[in-house]
Amino acid sequence: MEIKILGTGCAKCNELYKRVSEINSELNLGAEVKKVEDLRDILAAGVMNTPALVVNGKVKASGKVPNKKALKKYIEQEL
Repeated sequence: MEIKILGTGCAKCNELYKRVSEINSELNLGAEVKKVEDLRDILAAGVMNTPALVVNGKVKASGKVPNKKALKKYIEQEL
């Protein structure tokens, strides 16, 4: 499983990365969680609002930091 956090490094982007990393550990997924900060890569993913969560190439959320319950749901949909 590949999880990407798209954003330019703002506080919300960092919070999303932190929450997703915690879920990765809690669920013992062993997923690779990557930060993508290059604007060209973010736009190439079709994201106009950051932060964004991309799981296995699918944009699950953008422009907000979902709560952990919602994040778990998005991630579990791709298991």
